[in-house]
Amino acid sequence: MAGHRKVTIADVARHVGLTNITVSRALNRPEMVKPATRERIRQAALELGYVPNAFARGLKRSDSRLIGVVTASLDNPFYAEMIKAISRHAKRHDYAIMLFDTDGEAWLEETAIETLLSYQAAGIILSPVSDEPDYQPAYISRLQASDAAVVQLDRTLHGSGFSAVVLDNLWAGERVARHLLDEVFHRREAGGRLLVAAGPEHSLISRQRLAGVREALARHGSDITVDVLWGDYTFEPAFEQVGEYLDHFGAPRAIFGLNQLITLGALKALRSRGIDRDSLGVIGIDRLPYLDIFDITVPCVVHDGYHAGRQAVELLLEQIRDAHAAPHTLTVRGELLL
Repeated sequence: MAGHRKVTIADVARHVGLTNITVSRALNRPEMVKPATRERIRQAALELGYVPNAFARGLKRSDSRLIGVVTASLDNPFYAEMIKAISRHAKRHDYAIMLFDTDGEAWLEETAIETLLSYQAAGIILSPVSDEPDYQPAYISRLQASDAAVVQLDRTLHGSGFSAVVLDNLWAGERVARHLLDEVFHRREAGGRLLVAAGPEHSLISRQRLAGVREALARHGSDITVDVLWGDYTFEPAFEQVGEYLDHFGAPRAIFGLNQLITLGALKALRSRGIDRDSLGVIGIDRLPYLDIFDITVPCVVHDGYHAGRQAVELLLEQIRDAHAAPHTLTVRGELLL
């Protein structure tokens, strides 16, 4: 029977000659059934290959144990670190994770949210495809009207009012600029070019990190020229854009990549054009995995992705426990690793 179709409670009931109600109680409320009957039903369920529908059971109890995680890209190692923390921490609290990688596509994000709402997920941790102010997907109002708790992670939807765990992006930009002023630009003649390889032009994260750079340079009274390449947060576009810049303008004194993948793309562009990376300053945001295997050192402002993911789960659980809890934002500050 189990090999042909899904085994149901009715199948188990017929097998043991009991009612559906008795079998359901034995499987879901065992304290209400005599031990001997309970054991008969358990053995029959094992023999037939019955698998309980945990989702349906959760709906009946009005106690969903499902948390949805919607992320724009699993290619980014920083996101993978946060998701690992979310999964582990949720399991400790007896919640299952349903993960959606939207691959930067708004329509996939919309589908993921609709799916989680239809499954009556207890909560959703969301890192949207865009943090640009004019990105206002239609699902925002449905999330606001739903019973699901929502916590945004890293990227946020402008004006949505949901709780969030974000990075201190302004500070990160300032810290990078201070390092470059101390270690790169002061050792040479005045002026020079700093190339900032950024994400989308209207991304709040990119804007904040760039603002931090400009503020630090302004305080220093520096006459450094800041060239900005607007792109996205992935590897290939960064490689192509930085390569084109090098072809047209030559090597700047320093390159600042606004995330891991951008910095890796910039390093590849330097290598492909035979430019020694030690001849200029290269610095990035977030850890560059496995470079130490090749004895390559690149300074980075590193954020604890595991901590950020764990904080997102804790914030979500608070809202699940108290649906009237006021939304708030937690900020994670990084540190410069040389």
